[in-house]
Amino acid sequence: MATKTADFRDWARVQQSRTESVLHRVLPGAEIAPRRLHQAMRYAVLGGGKRVRPLLAFAAGEIAGADPARVEIAAAAVEIVHAYSLVHDDLPCMDDDVLRRGKPTCHVEYDEPTALLVGDSLQALAFQLLAEYRLADDPAAQLEMVRLLATASGSRGMAGGQAIDLASVGKALSLPELEFMHIHKTGALIRAAVVMGARCGNSLDQAQLDRLDHFAKCIGLAFQVVDDVLDGEASTVTLGKTAGKDAEQNKPTYVSVLGVPAARDMASDLRDDALEALGNFGPRAERLCQLADFIVLRKF
Repeated sequence: MATKTADFRDWARVQQSRTESVLHRVLPGAEIAPRRLHQAMRYAVLGGGKRVRPLLAFAAGEIAGADPARVEIAAAAVEIVHAYSLVHDDLPCMDDDVLRRGKPTCHVEYDEPTALLVGDSLQALAFQLLAEYRLADDPAAQLEMVRLLATASGSRGMAGGQAIDLASVGKALSLPELEFMHIHKTGALIRAAVVMGARCGNSLDQAQLDRLDHFAKCIGLAFQVVDDVLDGEASTVTLGKTAGKDAEQNKPTYVSVLGVPAARDMASDLRDDALEALGNFGPRAERLCQLADFIVLRKF
């Protein structure tokens, strides 16, 4: 077990380092005009985060025998959209937070107009990457990646989930309503990362893609459940963002709806469901299984 854990840790570090290098390469240089905007874009993206979405993309790519040089671009596109969402999420008109990944949020370090433009520019860059690089042998598969990321980012995905989140402050949501919100807000990009990583490789049949999507749906929800628990139990230093923010803003969470013990049980059940979806993939799914443990148990 210790050997497997060390092996996973080494693998994850390699992929995280690779992701950082790719992001460094594809982001506009800080010396290119407009310099302040490009500096702020790099500030928002580089040097922070666990890179969970890229890790999921690389792991799903292994199932499909994908070339890592293709997966890294798809992974970077998803991570750039995620970074843009954090910049906008932290704005005073949204969650109004001052700390992200252990450093001042983008609008605090720069200013609100710049932070708004950073988010806009990052979203555009993500789709530019999907158009500039060849990520699949079949053009239709690459076009599907564009569709997946667009849907995951928009009103039927992440942005829609954020709208529901903002409208839910101070309200008591049922568990299905809470799940619906987070399937969109948090889960959509996680699902896109997994399926896009798989689509960079050899063609999987629809049943296999559906199983990967089900895995990602369960893990995406579990990710949010664990985040809700940690928000109430972990310190600001540990989280790298302001702890207790959800309770302070009277937001409905899995903890407020279920309580901590039941929330932990839910995360564990979701993990079991996710792992069951990978059963037919055999050893190829080892990295995804390890990532499920990392996300739910925060076991690294």
